Amino acid sequence: MADDLDELLDEVERRLCRLPGMGTVAGPRRGDGEEEERSAAKESRSAKLLMSAGSSEEDIDDIIDEICNDSSFAKTPLKLKSNSAGFTSESNSAVVQAYRKRCCPVYLGGSSSPYGIGTNISKRTCDQLRCTACDFRVSLFNDYIWDQSCDYLFFRNNMPELSKLRAKMIKKKGARAYACQCSWRSINELTDLQTDQQLRWVCGKHTE
Repeated sequence: MADDLDELLDEVERRLCRLPGMGTVAGPRRGDGEEEERSAAKESRSAKLLMSAGSSEEDIDDIIDEICNDSSFAKTPLKLKSNSAGFTSESNSAVVQAYRKRCCPVYLGGSSSPYGIGTNISKRTCDQLRCTACDFRVSLFNDYIWDQSCDYLFFRNNMPELSKLRAKMIKKKGARAYACQCSWRSINELTDLQTDQQLRWVCGKHTE
């Protein structure tokens, strides 16, 4: 592009020299002078182009500085802080869940069987039972069994009021009466809940 500008300027100079009153090219000395003027003009234009290129580089540097100093970069630490806050909340949730455990397997038992988290090694009876059919917590009564006349309507209408349930509770040492609003059992010894397929009872988690 610089060569094109030089040729254009040379053409302008040649036309100006041909105008009336400007003289004509007559001798070698005149031509030598014109060549020197053209060389000087070219050097001047080259210097201007270099200065222009330098100013362009300075402009680019200024733009880069503005981008680096832009206030939007200050938002990055806030995002990192938000991520760390989310990690903290997730950690707290994990800690809470660690203190809530389920029995596996779930055991029922008589009044002599201790309560706790049931495992294959520690066979403890679950006292956090909940029925998935009626969504009631399972009530249990030590040293009692249910009368044989109990039916679904009796528990449907009377659970969980103990004063009404007593009407069909029979005292029996070592036994334990279980009941929700739709099912009931009288247990005398340690029993795996999985052996009774009709019950919809599950461990509702223990808090240690």
